Amino acid sequence: MHLAAFLNAGPQGTVGWRHPDAGDGFLDADHYVRIARVLEDACFDLAFVPDSLAVPRSLGDTFDPAVRWGTGTPRLDPLPVITVMAAVTRHLGLAATVSTGYHEPYNLARTFATLDHLTGGRAGWNVVTSFQDAEAQNFGQDALPGRAARYDRAEEFLEVTTRLWDSWSDDALIRDKQSGTFGRPDEVSAIDHDGAHFRVRGPLGVPRPPQGYPVVIQAGASPSGRDFAARWADVIFCSHESLESAVDFARDIRARVAARGRDPEQVRILPAATTVVGSNADDARRRHEEFVDLVAPEAGLSRMAYHVNVDLTAYDLDGPLPELEEVGVEGHYREILEFARREKLTIREIGKWYGARTEGNMVGSPTEIADTMERWLDAGAADGFMIQATHVPAAFQDFADEVVPELRRRGLVRTSYSGTTLRDHLGLRRPEPGEWRARAESTRAEALS
Repeated sequence: MHLAAFLNAGPQGTVGWRHPDAGDGFLDADHYVRIARVLEDACFDLAFVPDSLAVPRSLGDTFDPAVRWGTGTPRLDPLPVITVMAAVTRHLGLAATVSTGYHEPYNLARTFATLDHLTGGRAGWNVVTSFQDAEAQNFGQDALPGRAARYDRAEEFLEVTTRLWDSWSDDALIRDKQSGTFGRPDEVSAIDHDGAHFRVRGPLGVPRPPQGYPVVIQAGASPSGRDFAARWADVIFCSHESLESAVDFARDIRARVAARGRDPEQVRILPAATTVVGSNADDARRRHEEFVDLVAPEAGLSRMAYHVNVDLTAYDLDGPLPELEEVGVEGHYREILEFARREKLTIREIGKWYGARTEGNMVGSPTEIADTMERWLDAGAADGFMIQATHVPAAFQDFADEVVPELRRRGLVRTSYSGTTLRDHLGLRRPEPGEWRARAESTRAEALS
């Protein structure tokens, strides 16, 4: 079982900052240092820091709710944050979100290649296409481009980035002090890319990363997102309201991966799991109820509107959630809709639930949580989990102290690190130079069909 930790470079979740045991140092390096050490001591595969490029305005076309409730803002730049975490660890993988919509391939390829070298091969990139109009408005656009346009740019972005990582062979550097030869020019190549979105000459100014390509993470749940992940992702982060939907998603993803000529065993599916650990079931429920009591419905609605990129004030808040055609994070919306229809909730009631939801139904004793995780693995719904703490760093510490020992007792997680790179931790092979080509050609073949 692979374990990843999901942590914001800012307030955690909707009201995680209000919890009595929550740290309030998200603007301080020591906050992230402490979390990194907790995770490495528990032998987590990686820590994953999401990002967005705007203060959300999705609820009522104003940033007032986001600032008032601390939902989706503030957000520090995740790259310096994971660099701080990398400096105090030796094994923990570090992944950060960077948008293909508002960055350039050369800069991104250079940054992640550098990070991969400096960490000895522990870097991961979570690829997003952005999902809020507020982000577009910070970069000269009135609204976010449509989903098809965003993924079209992302496909080319990945092609260019991986080609840049491959622009130096693994044997390009000699560093022969006796002869004075530093490198082999014939082992370094320009890429001369001229496409619909990017013109990049290359080569990259950083040698090929230790992992070949830093680990690529993707979380798209729409058909476009799933196809994109099937071509490019090493790790797929997803969110499900039920085991049944998780099994269906995993089956679909693996079929799409195989259809594109990749080995489904070389892709790791990590559903979100919000764990609330108690000494027994009653204690865990009490802890969760105390957390729920901290959530104002408006705070939950602010977070939900931020994720789905829809102004929910346009609808009757005491009526049902309507079917929405174009949303920000498709996976979250489908999860919300599934739960709301089953429980017959109004939009306002959904807000209360969404602000305190525990993904994966993992509220219980260490044994009960381990039972649920094992059941998901046995059903083929997951290769591991993205642990989402209700509050940090205490909830990560609870999981490490209480649940990890139970998982180790069952032989489900490691007791020590055996490899050195993030790919080693995840059981993923190192890509050979030129692997970008088959993935890019798959994209073009599907576009023609």
